[in-house]
Amino acid sequence: MRVFPRRSTPSSIQLPSPRLVSFNPAAAELIDLDPEQAKRPECAGVFGGSLLVPGMEPLAMLYSGHQFGVYVPQLGDGRAILLGEVRNERGEKWDLHLKGAGLTPFSREGDGRAVLRSTIREYLCSEAMHGLGIPTTRGLCLVGSDHQVYREQVETGAMLVRMAPSHVRFGTFEIFYYRKQHEQLKILADYVIANHFPHLVDGSNKYARFFSEVVEGTAKLIAQWQAVGWAHGVMNTDNMSIHGITLDYGPFGFMDDYNSGFICNHSDHNGRYAFNQQPYIGLWNLSCLAQALLPLAEKEDLKTALDRYTPLCEGQYMELMRAKFGLIETKEEDASLIQDLLALMQLHHVDYTIFFRALGLCRTESASLNEPLRDFFLDREAFDKWAHRYADRLREERSRDDDRLVRMNRVNPKYVLRNYLVQTAIEKAQQKDFSEINRLLTLLQNPYSDQPAMNAYAAPPPNWGKHLAVSCSS
Repeated sequence: MRVFPRRSTPSSIQLPSPRLVSFNPAAAELIDLDPEQAKRPECAGVFGGSLLVPGMEPLAMLYSGHQFGVYVPQLGDGRAILLGEVRNERGEKWDLHLKGAGLTPFSREGDGRAVLRSTIREYLCSEAMHGLGIPTTRGLCLVGSDHQVYREQVETGAMLVRMAPSHVRFGTFEIFYYRKQHEQLKILADYVIANHFPHLVDGSNKYARFFSEVVEGTAKLIAQWQAVGWAHGVMNTDNMSIHGITLDYGPFGFMDDYNSGFICNHSDHNGRYAFNQQPYIGLWNLSCLAQALLPLAEKEDLKTALDRYTPLCEGQYMELMRAKFGLIETKEEDASLIQDLLALMQLHHVDYTIFFRALGLCRTESASLNEPLRDFFLDREAFDKWAHRYADRLREERSRDDDRLVRMNRVNPKYVLRNYLVQTAIEKAQQKDFSEINRLLTLLQNPYSDQPAMNAYAAPPPNWGKHLAVSCSS
């Protein structure tokens, strides 16, 4: 991918007058792409859909899935075209997906385009999630245009080059199951196992064992979402990856004030995908995938694998939360200690990210040193009672305050991609000022490190930024 020849692509996927808005060197490194290539004028053409490099053979992927609990027989192609597969020098394979690429045979009468607003959100959040250590797709670059796209209002079009080991979803299996195309279902499963789960190729029960690994990856992923205070917003089965990575950043949100029932998608009127529902929805979606695999595996084997989900998810969540609290040992009372604090935080509208970063400063030797923590709560006495329990718990395992602070700062981020931050970047970009996108991209690659020049990005959101409405429209 070092040479950009002038070879045209079909007009349906060309973005008129493309311009490179942002380029992610960290993602480029994954495919051995020299960041200097981004300076070439052909770069915007390749990643804007108007030029191809040797080996690129664009194709659209068809899938179906359950949207808000209802099966939809054909969901199209995700407004994305697969440009090709790249294998780096380490032997790792990456799909390059052009999201917002225009019409395909599966577009369902839509225009197949993405707008600058949603593309910025996905580009930045995928990098934010990677910085937090959460499995995710990666954004290679963002290409903009003055091309008009019609949503609730007229917006400018854009394309995101998204990278993943593959873009196979739960819904990729569902379409063959519901069409009763069991031969094609087997071809898909065999391909996925051979290319992405090769250790399962030999031996019996490979389809059930494949499903078991998907169960495990999904359980661990959703536990990480819960621990960091992030809501996906549209956990339809077509938005769930078989790799256990975060896929499709539509209406997402990092919580500001802690709220267990946080709903980040204003189209989700019944709260199906509320923050506290995500673990259950993960199980529900996996049950849909299990059903799609019934022609290939025994029902009891699939059920046994599915039964692993809840203990895995809950166990991983508790492990992550103990780390957030700075706890080393495992004790039975930890669950109540954690839940009681979260209940207090919800009652007093305490910022989730800021408080957990501050909790590392808690001192066990003197309650008077914890005055800054008390100030998060209107009812200081209620917090004092909890803090006394917490201090006792820390002393039981002979926790050293300074060592604990270092540990907690490694798992409690100082910076997350709050909705108001990305909204500011969007508004500037709409005026053709892309500096804030690149500033956030750099900041979010190291969310656990103090970056004094960027402390304003760790502050609570302003009033206008606390309740921004985010929808599926993109």
